[in-house]
Amino acid sequence: MSAARLSWMALALLAACDGNPFTTVTAPPVVTDGSVSELPGTTDPAASASITRSEGKNVGPGGVTVVGNGFAEGIRYDAANDTFTVDNLAFDGGNVYQRDARVPTLGPAKVFEASSTYADSQTGEIIDQFSYRALYGVSKTGKTNFAIVRTGAYIPYGFGGFVYSRSGSVTLPTSGQAKYTGEYAGIRDFNGHGGLEYTTGDMTVAIDFNDFNADESATGNGAGVYGYVENRKVYDMNGNDITALVIGQANTDLSPDVAITSLPTLNFTVGPGALDNNGEAQQGVTSTVGTDVYESGEYYAVLAGTNSSEVVGIIVVTSTSGTATARETGGFILYR
Repeated sequence: MSAARLSWMALALLAACDGNPFTTVTAPPVVTDGSVSELPGTTDPAASASITRSEGKNVGPGGVTVVGNGFAEGIRYDAANDTFTVDNLAFDGGNVYQRDARVPTLGPAKVFEASSTYADSQTGEIIDQFSYRALYGVSKTGKTNFAIVRTGAYIPYGFGGFVYSRSGSVTLPTSGQAKYTGEYAGIRDFNGHGGLEYTTGDMTVAIDFNDFNADESATGNGAGVYGYVENRKVYDMNGNDITALVIGQANTDLSPDVAITSLPTLNFTVGPGALDNNGEAQQGVTSTVGTDVYESGEYYAVLAGTNSSEVVGIIVVTSTSGTATARETGGFILYR
């Protein structure tokens, strides 16, 4: 199981959407058309239907084992009370998360935290809870949404998960190009020490529906996809901007010929096979400092709406941070 728990802490995370768009399916999808998606969720995906994807249980990008991933289940947003519930995470204050008073919003997302204490059901004795935080984003149309749950209470990474969803169908163009812009927000947790941090950025995605040719792709859809996250900032749990500290640590870790003064841009890997016929996309993500790779991981996304008018997704990347590894899990909702 996940390694030693840190001292009892009082923070929290969670996310979901109005009603319950996140119906998590833990079995892997049945791939019938060369779909690039390898995440659990909808077992028979199609462009004409809704799609939900979630983090694989104990699985990270590239299929690497990451104990604690994908444990968050039953994610639901209560719009009337502005609260979230999440199941299957121990010591998160009874599964109900309240809006974070210190950082109530972050980019495209609302921020929630679990209760820091819980009472013994027999004696009333107070039990300190673990530190969970959550992000929840929903599009202007309500057609797409994402949720991320992480904790800084374990070493290495703790238990959590992410989920994103498209409601309804998508119409994929067969020619031309499309550009999507919007905001990105995420949570950083660590393998090597505890604690959590927030991150934000501006994001752009472009799709070339003309090329690559379909015969270059196992998915049957040759569209090329590129994207990037820029103007990135990092904040502590109180909302204080600590970007300069993260930049300084990156310069120390990488010792570049020319020190960076801002966080590097996250860039999608471009190649055939990124987008499938269901409107789902997945590929690598990296950032560089000079000639050194600073961050690496993957993005996962799904298009929605007539003429693919919006896109929702998740980015997961890791980087060296002193004696620890920092993991950034971010969500985005972008519009054409």
